[in-house]
This record gives sequence, C-alpha cells and structure tokens, in this order.
Amino acid sequence: MIVRHLHPFFWDVDLMTFDPQSYAEYTIGRILEYGDSAAVSWMRHNFPEDRILAVIRSSRRLSHKSAGFWTLVYSVPLAETVAFRCDCE
Repeated sequence: MIVRHLHPFFWDVDLMTFDPQSYAEYTIGRILEYGDSAAVSWMRHNFPEDRILAVIRSSRRLSHKSAGFWTLVYSVPLAETVAFRCDCE
C-alpha cells in the first residue's frame, strides 16, 4: 500500500494493493514527473540514489522538462539520458 500523500500521483493503480518497491522504476518515474516536494522527499527516503539516477538516465516516460530538471539536480549529463538521446542516424 502506498502512503496517502502520494495517492494523487498514482491515479491509475489500485492503491490498496500497489507496492512501490515492487514497481520501483514506475514509482520513481511517476514522482520525478508529477511529484511535489513531499513526494520527492519520500522517494529519496525509500529508494537509493543509484536507483533514482538509473530512472533519470533510462526513463522514456519523463518529459523533456522533467528530465532536464532532474539532470540538473543530480548532475547527470543530458547525453546520458534517454529523454535527450538523438537517434538521428
């Protein structure tokens, strides 16, 4: 079950059975994209930084705006993120 203050960010799941740890990538991505400061604090407390960084680098669901923000916060080069990778070749 997910804590009450995170409910607005998980409108599409069954909140009574949802286990954030079992779906860590989804949970982290959702908070990075839509979360407020309390949600981000909860995320940082519940997931290791390397897991958060992995989502920033690999998530195709993050908007450019969110990915750009989090790359600045965590000092991740844009070129290392899927959101900014150009498959132009």
